[in-house]
Amino acid sequence: MAEKLTYKDAGVNIDAGNYSVKLIKDSVRATYRPEVLGDLGGFGGLFALNSGKYKEPVLVSGTDGVGTKLKIAFLLGKHDTVGQDAVAMCVNDILVQGAEPLFFLDYLAVGKLDPEQVASVVKGVANACKESGCALIGGETAEMAGFYPDGEYDIAGFSVGVVEKSKIITAEKVQEGDVLLGLPSTGVHSNGFSLVRKIVFERQGMKGDEYVDELGTTIGEALLTPTRLYPNVCLPLIEQFDIHGMVHVTGGGFYDNIPRALPDDLAVEINDDAWTMPPIFTLLQKWGNVDWKEMYRTFNMGIGMILIASKDEAAKMKAKLEADGETVYEIGRVVRGNHDVTIKGGVFHE
Repeated sequence: MAEKLTYKDAGVNIDAGNYSVKLIKDSVRATYRPEVLGDLGGFGGLFALNSGKYKEPVLVSGTDGVGTKLKIAFLLGKHDTVGQDAVAMCVNDILVQGAEPLFFLDYLAVGKLDPEQVASVVKGVANACKESGCALIGGETAEMAGFYPDGEYDIAGFSVGVVEKSKIITAEKVQEGDVLLGLPSTGVHSNGFSLVRKIVFERQGMKGDEYVDELGTTIGEALLTPTRLYPNVCLPLIEQFDIHGMVHVTGGGFYDNIPRALPDDLAVEINDDAWTMPPIFTLLQKWGNVDWKEMYRTFNMGIGMILIASKDEAAKMKAKLEADGETVYEIGRVVRGNHDVTIKGGVFHE
């Protein structure tokens, strides 16, 4: 008679999954807003929209993953930052339409379930949700034996926010003469890592633990710096000022993202002398011999979020941000054109 098999024999450990949930419960509960109903462990997350706060509430949703940046987390055995990347890529996207993030769900797929590893990733998700003011109301951890190598995983997220219909930020409000304000990024964020890995690990032959003087840390630590969360900075501005447009600078860099916030008959001129580019980008450009235009089409180049407003409103926003201790740069202006971006300055001049 053949030996009896169990699910665990096939590579899926239900007990380890239950233990993972136990490890993350406190972190998840710490993100709950008053609108959250029920508790962790249900088949769906329950969230009661505060309908009294809005006359015409519009839900805004976004989904994204971390991408090949995860390969660096695997290489270094460091899993406590990528959860923030998953959250930031979603909440920053819905933010640019004026939405306040309400709740977030994550999906974590692993080859072999390591409860401590899972807890490290999800605690990063929970901390980022808490900082962004959104509740982590659900998620899924899937153990997929034989699909991912042991120790590796993929994570993606989904966020929902809300905005008053009359306050939705669209390209229709952007006008000629508007000013672009740039908020700094924390580094490469979560885009362009296929090129990053080719430059750093293939061309430069690095292992990840090399200390780089210009960075003040190892190359691996610098690359794993998580994507900045912008809701806490930008939501008060959305309430207080007349913002014509917002841009989350993600995959596609300046050239592909800025036009998404413009009417068809307008364009943007960027002055790249306006901000100090983080050294990670100059190093990547030098190490990879990458054309500057390719750099600006792939990476955020030190500017992770862009606010577009009239000259007067932009000046007021800039003063408010600086009074609050934030760094902000006036990086360009809106001009007549063909829905494109031109970059001028000392670093790169088209």
